Amino acid sequence: MATSELLDVDPRTLRLPPSSRSGADPAKLQRQIARHGKSVIGMPRLVVYRGIDGELIVYDGVTRATRVAKLLPGQTVPVEVIGSLSSPGASYPTVGEGLP
Repeated sequence: MATSELLDVDPRTLRLPPSSRSGADPAKLQRQIARHGKSVIGMPRLVVYRGIDGELIVYDGVTRATRVAKLLPGQTVPVEVIGSLSSPGASYPTVGEGLP
């Protein structure tokens, strides 16, 4: 079993997965903003895959990434790279491009 890689990255640069190409669900994002605001304390790591081109694609945490990207520009978030994909990630939009 391969070990995971832990990184801190700007959430705006993360790629959205095919299942969330349009970005975070607006209602879920609003609930999360109301509940957590700008706080990242205690926020679970985002789970990502690395594309063959090195791009990081979010697997779990699109709403968290969007909240931090929107409210705290330039703030990094902890991510865990759990594996690699056999396709490039550059074809997917970034969290920054999907900001409401």
